[in-house]
Amino acid sequence: MKPKNSFIILLSSLLIIFLPSLISSQTCQKTCGKIPIKYPFGTGPGCGDPRFQPYVTCSQQQLTFSTHTGCYTVTSIDYNTQVIYISDPTMSTCSCTQPSKGFGLDWDAPFSFSDDTVFALLDCSTTSSPIYRAGGGNNSTFPMCDSQGASICSLLYSCEAISRLSLPISTCCVYTPVDLGPSFDMNLEKLQCTSYSALVGFNSQETNPEGWKYGIGLKYKFNFNNDYPELCASCEKSNGVCGYNNGPYKSFACNCPDGLNTTTDCFYGQSWSHGSTFLPWKTGTLSIVFLTFFILLALM
Repeated sequence: MKPKNSFIILLSSLLIIFLPSLISSQTCQKTCGKIPIKYPFGTGPGCGDPRFQPYVTCSQQQLTFSTHTGCYTVTSIDYNTQVIYISDPTMSTCSCTQPSKGFGLDWDAPFSFSDDTVFALLDCSTTSSPIYRAGGGNNSTFPMCDSQGASICSLLYSCEAISRLSLPISTCCVYTPVDLGPSFDMNLEKLQCTSYSALVGFNSQETNPEGWKYGIGLKYKFNFNNDYPELCASCEKSNGVCGYNNGPYKSFACNCPDGLNTTTDCFYGQSWSHGSTFLPWKTGTLSIVFLTFFILLALM
């Protein structure tokens, strides 16, 4: 092989090695499909808060929430009220009723049901379901049902999809989240109910179940005091995305637009115009690439 050819091959190799570092993209994305992604959520491993990553994931531009009862589509996230809204495909609504196994949260998941979430159990056995068993001096016929939810049951059972089943209204029970127990689990098989419906709002149509907002709202907190982390706020101001290192301690990392992770933000030291500057290694890499490019041109 001629020395000139060997030199060209060497220079080409340098381009191959260093060029990707200049065009690398941000690992943690700011959207998943049409849903904006902000802390504490992320689009993949190393993004967001590590406590939330096992439960909320982005795959093929679809944001999904996972628990031991299944995987559910995330329909929206309200970052102001800190509520994530999901949809259960096996849940009954005014337009469709179908059998369901129920819904539950993992006991260690960093979520709780939002205050506006209402569960209605449908087609429950009035003779054997535990929700109808009175005990402990409770004279109520439905000790596990919310007595204020009778109107919701009545309106749901007036829907064509449910009314055609000719179910008595007594087989419906509004089952509030506080009654799901410490495991936050609603097992319809154990409760001996055929299905359930869940809603998170009435859309100003309290008497029209066709216009209700069906779904499940899950509340989340940033930490014990629910304070937004200062490191994350600084990272986002510099156009970064909050994440964590995949080491044993899952320490904070700011994922920057060039793909680089830092422990603070993406400014890398500021100029007088408050703009961001190249890191020294980045500037050196750029010089090597340009020098290699011009040498190759001269040898051709």
